Amino acid sequence: MKIVSINAMRGPNYWSIRRHKLIVMVLDLEEMEELPSNKVDGFYERLAKMFPGMYEHRCSVGEPGGFFQRVEEGTWMGHIIEHIALEIQTLAGMDVGFGRTRTYGEKGVYSVVFAYMEEKVGRYAARASVRICEALISGEDYDMSEDIQEMRELRESERLGPSTGSIVNEAESRGIPWIRLNKYSLCQLGYGANQKRIQATVTSETSSIGVELACDKEDTKYLLEQAEVEVPKGDIIRRERSLEEACNYVGYPLVVKPIDGNHGRGITVDIQNYDDALEAFRKAKESSRSGAIIIEKYITGEDYRLLVINNVMVAAAKRTPAHVIGDGKSTIQELIDKVNEDPRRGYGHEEVLTQITVNDLTKTIIAAKGYTTDSVIDEGEMLVLKDTANLSTGGTAEDVTDIVHPANVAMVERISKIIDLDICGVDIMTTDISKPLSETGGAVLEVNAGPGFRMHLAPTTGLPRNVAAPVIDKLFPIKGDTGRIPIVAVTGTNGKTTTTRLIAHIAKLKGHRVGYTTSDGVYIQNRLLMTGDCTGPASAEFVLKDPTVNFSVLECARGGLLRAGLGFKKCDVGIVTNVAADHLGLKGIHSIEQLAKVKGVIPETVLPDGYAILNADDDLVYNMRRTVDCNVALFSMDENNPRIKALQRLNGITAIYESGYVTICKGEWKMRVMRADDIPLTYGGRAKFMIQNILPAVIAAHVQGISIEDTKAALESFIPSPSQTPGRLNLFKFNNFSVLLDYAHNPAGMRALQKFTDNLDATVKVGIIAGIGDRRIEDNNEMGSIAAEMFDEVIIRQDKHLRGKSEDELIKMLDDGIKMKDPNKKTIIIPSEREAINYAVKNARQGSLIILCSDVVPDALELVTELKEKEARGELAFS
Repeated sequence: MKIVSINAMRGPNYWSIRRHKLIVMVLDLEEMEELPSNKVDGFYERLAKMFPGMYEHRCSVGEPGGFFQRVEEGTWMGHIIEHIALEIQTLAGMDVGFGRTRTYGEKGVYSVVFAYMEEKVGRYAARASVRICEALISGEDYDMSEDIQEMRELRESERLGPSTGSIVNEAESRGIPWIRLNKYSLCQLGYGANQKRIQATVTSETSSIGVELACDKEDTKYLLEQAEVEVPKGDIIRRERSLEEACNYVGYPLVVKPIDGNHGRGITVDIQNYDDALEAFRKAKESSRSGAIIIEKYITGEDYRLLVINNVMVAAAKRTPAHVIGDGKSTIQELIDKVNEDPRRGYGHEEVLTQITVNDLTKTIIAAKGYTTDSVIDEGEMLVLKDTANLSTGGTAEDVTDIVHPANVAMVERISKIIDLDICGVDIMTTDISKPLSETGGAVLEVNAGPGFRMHLAPTTGLPRNVAAPVIDKLFPIKGDTGRIPIVAVTGTNGKTTTTRLIAHIAKLKGHRVGYTTSDGVYIQNRLLMTGDCTGPASAEFVLKDPTVNFSVLECARGGLLRAGLGFKKCDVGIVTNVAADHLGLKGIHSIEQLAKVKGVIPETVLPDGYAILNADDDLVYNMRRTVDCNVALFSMDENNPRIKALQRLNGITAIYESGYVTICKGEWKMRVMRADDIPLTYGGRAKFMIQNILPAVIAAHVQGISIEDTKAALESFIPSPSQTPGRLNLFKFNNFSVLLDYAHNPAGMRALQKFTDNLDATVKVGIIAGIGDRRIEDNNEMGSIAAEMFDEVIIRQDKHLRGKSEDELIKMLDDGIKMKDPNKKTIIIPSEREAINYAVKNARQGSLIILCSDVVPDALELVTELKEKEARGELAFS
């Protein structure tokens, strides 16, 4: 078996609108296509023995044991690999359950689709599942423990931490979109100009001065002392020679810690003598960036963390370091193993608690008590195994929010204002948190910026607290604010780039700061910032991440949707211009119905109060209304289209071409925008397909609250030109001839261009065309046949990107198509686009029209502009 490709979906996609995290593995079964599971001796028995948990896989049978039933009866290996990939992820602590296996459209090749939680784990599971299946087929032993551990480690290195994850989950529950900005914990909540950012529990509104203060324990302690807050007596030193004097000044027992440490790094507590203090000093030095070390009085009592958000205490927890309690029989290692058997303990952050590990520090602490891991401690004796109470090292937490004394609550809320932190964790040592510190002799040990939430979200005992909610309340204080900006998503086979540009132009003239993506680049406020085909999810995210943008228009093409899904989860407006045969035979899409399903992802992602704008003249597009959960608006070139009339009777919104006007209708009431002949984009009404592009654009503007007057002004100023519509009906008038540049790149686009050029007067029409490597033979043949109808002469050049076919193959496909229509058509083959254009211009006759169908628009525009400049200088020569 051979893996052809592995892609990760990250947004709504062809396979699922709701499940965004999917691996799509294209798998060639090769010889196993002829050997389903029931024809491989012993396969079922080996599979059931290796994966007993698969009994829970119901499969299409719909009941436990259903998948095993399918294996016994005989199913293909692609289907089995799907289930293996799901099961090994579950064994690694990631319970995912969605999977599909479908034919790819080629014999023995399948799309194996399954869910993942972390992308790197999903990709690993894809490869591992194939290896495991091959071992099961051959009967070889396979130890998958290494795979399981590798996936666990990948998960821990890739996943958001508990604190960041809780904030993101809370945001999602409120409909706030988010984007991970790096591989760590920096995340964006909301889009564009409305975004907020978090990095773990530090927010874009956190005071940088407050963070610096919290990281400088000397300054923090000084400010708290000045404010009459109880803090331990202490001193700060940088050199060993100052240590003894500091110890004598503070008095034992001591705490030694780096002044700029965090998360318990470099801290040693309950130091009783100088030798231990010296060792602790050196340890603290290793964890300190500044070299400054705090020597502080060790306060006896219990360790409490009080969490303050937006100057309000929202949770409190009592923290206990990792420990074991003796039973008089078991060794310390056996006691640790028993503690780790608790199902609440797992690897890293996979469970509520973390397993206790025995490292050098643990052994040192045990040795200090006179024990080794093989020692047996007395029944009831508590042995602490770590020097901090962090959950990440195996500690436990008990929620005590409801018993914190009001004086202590007031104190920590005041501290948050003194240090100027919107989110902070205040560490307190006291014998009883339900009493004021002044009564217990307790003290404030530290103030932490970016405190961990895990102990509050999932305490070992006590009530879990949703501490992420007040973070979101602070960042988005207006009820219902989702931090979104308008997203207008545009897809279709033809016309989507022009429609995208027109909507962006309308929004810009209305005063919006617009970001938009097209097949020729990404634009932020009309500045081209990225070039190339930018119709995929990465380009969409580029716009949505830009903090200057408050309105987005995103062209979404087939390729990006199949490669990774959409770059957003929901949009406000989803437009489908049309669906025609294009790119068929690629990426498992072999029929126009499948292509329509790909395009249909866009309207299915529209928000419930948004609009899916669909072409009522296209059956496949019109049928998309059945799968959407939003308002539907229709457009048509025929005002009497029964589908339009039906929606009008329901008081719906439509746009029609009627009596020469572009008109918006609310119900049966007409609001004429302007005469189509007066819209520059239509070339006096001759470019009918441009009218079809205008109709969805005016609906999009209307449902986004842009007035008819503003839309009309935008239509009047949107000129078909290289600057506003590059490669879309760009007409260059030379002294004796004209050049028309267009991006027509499929049969439907060529037919639309033909209808336009048929209305243009010319003594002779010369077409420059190219075959496209990722189209079927019949598509290129049809392009040639249409060219034979359109042009008096045809120049066949070569597409810049061969996309898997040879130059000769593509030229032959077009030439064959031309000959099918007109064997006598004058045809010249000039592979170079530059040479083909130069030839056509040099041999242009008076009144002729050269029609250049280009796939690389910038290059073609540059050459034609260069020729215009040459003509202006009198340097253009003709034969």
